Amino acid sequence: MRLYSSDVAFTPAVKAMQTSKGSRSSYARMESGGSWRTTVTAELAAFLAELDMFYLGTASAEGQPYIQYRGGPPGFLQVVDDRTIGFADFVGNRQYITLGNLAENPQAFIFLMDYARSRRIKLWGKARVVEDDPELLDRLRDPAYHGRAERAILFQIEAWDVNCPQHIHKRFSQKQVAPLIEQLQNRIAELEAELRQLSLPPGDN
Repeated sequence: MRLYSSDVAFTPAVKAMQTSKGSRSSYARMESGGSWRTTVTAELAAFLAELDMFYLGTASAEGQPYIQYRGGPPGFLQVVDDRTIGFADFVGNRQYITLGNLAENPQAFIFLMDYARSRRIKLWGKARVVEDDPELLDRLRDPAYHGRAERAILFQIEAWDVNCPQHIHKRFSQKQVAPLIEQLQNRIAELEAELRQLSLPPGDN
């Protein structure tokens, strides 16, 4: 039984390390002030609605970790209820490492990254695979997305926390950059047209 929600990450070994490194007192104050959030808030829901990728961590029964990149249309990681988020699982390389891990160890971790705004959110919890539930799959998948959904994966939140933006290198998606490139290309075309006009001999313009 955990005393604080952050105990999902701050195990006795972690707290001992925090003590030896001098950071335990600040995290103890955080714990006494309410610790980490355990339900979906408006902030988290808005964050999810904008993202088109995330990282999913699982581990085998022996504890061997595995990190998988997950991508889809913006908002494909959806809020199911105030303690659950989920996504449609698309056809991939058919290694099934994540599915195999979850079959023997439900402990999971989700790392949300917004590189453009230097924001990140960490979620601890348990995940489970849902097969043969067309209604749930229809709810989670985007019919406009080209990928073929095979099943759903639900993630029950135990705790989540917002990380500091330090050391996050800004990166922008093609969708974010495309309008800026189009503006630059249009401006270049305008300037080239003006230059051609200026280069014409007198009387030719």
